[in-house]
Amino acid sequence: MSGHSKWATIKHKKGAADAKRGQMFTKLIKEISIAARMGGGDPEGNPRLRTAVLKARGANMPKDNIDRAIKKGTGELEGVNYEELVYEAYAPGGVAIFIEVLTDNKNRAAADIRNILTRAGGQLATSGSVSRLFKRQGIITLDGEKYTEDQIMEVAIEGGAEDVTLSNGVIEVTTAPEDFEPVLNSLEHKHFETLSAEISMVPEAAVSLDNDATAKAVRLIDRLEENDDVQNVYSNIDIPEGFEAE
Repeated sequence: MSGHSKWATIKHKKGAADAKRGQMFTKLIKEISIAARMGGGDPEGNPRLRTAVLKARGANMPKDNIDRAIKKGTGELEGVNYEELVYEAYAPGGVAIFIEVLTDNKNRAAADIRNILTRAGGQLATSGSVSRLFKRQGIITLDGEKYTEDQIMEVAIEGGAEDVTLSNGVIEVTTAPEDFEPVLNSLEHKHFETLSAEISMVPEAAVSLDNDATAKAVRLIDRLEENDDVQNVYSNIDIPEGFEAE
């Protein structure tokens, strides 16, 4: 999920990243498989697959899992065919939400998304009304209690990163999409272990709400993320200082 950085830091701080690691691996495997199915199993000749593999490496997914996911996509191993869908929506308080879906049953996925939104007071938006509020950007996060900001900045900036920030114990490295791979490779070459690494949808401007409204929006986003068909959820919510997710 991307709010972007404040929400990421809250989730990592609470240990949610570890608690949801199994679910995260499942979603990464789906992304790798569909990328391999659409463009072939060689990451060097398939930019989407290369990005998916980098994201899996950033999440410390074992190489065997990555290789099996590629083989499922290319048909060397039996797998499931997934369809890609995008939903644009608004949470209570006017928070913009961009939802990426990979599903083997688009009718089920559509019904689930609408149900989650309705129950939480959200609503679907017209196509393009939300996506225009975001830009694509590389985001790499590392444990700020394990490494210093200066350690990471020296390597990341040399590799082509745009910025390095530390907040709530998490170091966040931002890059242009085309610089994501060389920056990640630079960090891995120096044996820095990442918490996550992905090319994300980052909001151009954030929406600030009071704590009650923020909690409602966060609960909606959590429910979307917990759905098995939902691959990624991006929002433009700005988490208030001192806010604690339930």
